Amino acid sequence: MSLVDGLRSPHTPLRRFLDRELSAGPKALRDSFRAQHQADHILFPPPGVGTEAGNVGTAIDQRLRLAFTAAAPVDDASLIGINLTGGIGGRGAGLRMRAVGNELAVRLTETVRRLDLDNRELPIDRGQDEEEVLARMLIAAAWYQVLARNAYGFTFTPLAKAALEDPGAFTYERLLELPHRDMVADVVAQLHKAAHGPLDALRARTTPKDCVGGPTFAGAQVTADADIVVDGLLIDFKSARRPLAEMSQRTAWQLTGYLLLDAADRYRIDTVGLYLTRSGVLASWPVDDFLVLLGACRRDLSELRGVFAELLTGCNGRADARYSGTEEETERVRQLLQRLAPVAEPGCCLVCTQPLPESTRRPRKFCTSRCRERSQTLSRRGLLPGRPVPLLPAPRKERLDLPDDAEIVSLAARTPR
Repeated sequence: MSLVDGLRSPHTPLRRFLDRELSAGPKALRDSFRAQHQADHILFPPPGVGTEAGNVGTAIDQRLRLAFTAAAPVDDASLIGINLTGGIGGRGAGLRMRAVGNELAVRLTETVRRLDLDNRELPIDRGQDEEEVLARMLIAAAWYQVLARNAYGFTFTPLAKAALEDPGAFTYERLLELPHRDMVADVVAQLHKAAHGPLDALRARTTPKDCVGGPTFAGAQVTADADIVVDGLLIDFKSARRPLAEMSQRTAWQLTGYLLLDAADRYRIDTVGLYLTRSGVLASWPVDDFLVLLGACRRDLSELRGVFAELLTGCNGRADARYSGTEEETERVRQLLQRLAPVAEPGCCLVCTQPLPESTRRPRKFCTSRCRERSQTLSRRGLLPGRPVPLLPAPRKERLDLPDDAEIVSLAARTPR
């Protein structure tokens, strides 16, 4: 079960839960984000990046993590992807990809250790040549990571195409030649921008022990890969070319999901934020302010975490699905959502469940005009407290996670080079 997958559709149990609990929606948080986003210059991807912008983003995310803590030079998703390539057949291409991937993991670890990337006595960035080589390694690792997340998309990576075209010529050296020079330059430019901004100041006042790269959430029954926690500050890196559009509802809900998944308060998160790698802006909010802006005032954080954990457990690992299996199972999940719904007591606002202010006129249903406006959306979706929860959509046909070997070879052969 994946947090990101669960946020894609408004019909998943996970999304319905967050839509109902975050009663104010993302607008107030978005306005606060835009007020904080003061940037003189934005780095745009060079022409050679093209459709590889997502993998460039993965590479810069990992490079920034390593500047704070080098405890895990190779991220878990890349290691999973490397291992999975061994199961791809076709002229031994899979075994070559795995062998080269393992060599990449060793070389990347050695490079990270040698450059001492999380040493606070050294700047965030190293020499230009060193950073370009490191960028090539991280882009290659990002391609392996694609297989762990989207097997179909992996077939279109330069890595898969090169290995399937000529397995015998696919070596570590060949792998590092594959990233376009504009991709490499883009990663390095974003790193240089971080070296002269708020991220550098944050790094300077912390130690590697204060930082956790790629924090995981034990026992959460949902996979979620936050970028980093730095001394209680949870940061998600964003590298989109339009930074002001980054505070979408999905981003706000994703940050909330990370916060709620830390049910044991392992990371002692007291602040959440976004770092925009192309504008060099760090926008952050104390947890209490963040939740208030989203309208999560029906329960305190501890209670909200508990109810969220109950939802994930009750959905049996399918809170990210648009359906829950059989008709009986779907009805069970609907009843679970109904049972977990907040209750608006008499004299309380139907949206935020807070006590209504006294009125000398007719009785009020909502405490503010914002809640009155928001009630229309919540009512239309069946998300107001005390209202019945609509049935979840009918099941859709599952898609296989991994294409078979023949499909991988065929797709690679059909794809223009």
